[in-house]
Amino acid sequence: MSRSARRITATVLASGALLAAAALPASADGRDHGHNRPSHRSAVVLGEIQYDSPGRDNGSNRSLNAEWVTVTNTSRHSVNLRGWTLSDESRRTYRFDLRLPARSSVRVHTGVGRDTRHDVYQDRRHYVWDSRDTATLRDNRGHRIDSESWGRYRDGGYRDGGHRDGGHRGNR
Repeated sequence: MSRSARRITATVLASGALLAAAALPASADGRDHGHNRPSHRSAVVLGEIQYDSPGRDNGSNRSLNAEWVTVTNTSRHSVNLRGWTLSDESRRTYRFDLRLPARSSVRVHTGVGRDTRHDVYQDRRHYVWDSRDTATLRDNRGHRIDSESWGRYRDGGYRDGGHRDGGHRGNR
């Protein structure tokens, strides 16, 4: 190959590399530019869910607190959940007012109790999570962050029982 042909080839390859590098930040910024929403999964996800209180559903505070939803922060940084909400299909909503430390979880219980680092309470006197329901986690702007459904016919089977594991999402 002649010296000038090598120079032209090198120039074309270098130009292509520069164009690719210039285009990378626009596509790798974690945004879906058509909708201006994060295109990656949130570090905060729903974990295990106990939607049917074990034992007899007698409406006692102990029974109400035995139904819960776990919210997990899978990142290395704490996340301010102030203003985030957790709701069911009937739009019964719990509003968070806490900072969730890195790689930790909090259980949101239905009944009355004293909030701690690991357990918070909706202070309700009636059950929230039905045998066929969806838990939806939204950020303080109302964007859906995560949701889990149970009790519906899916994938050729029926999800039965009262415990739902959030599945593939992080450590619990």
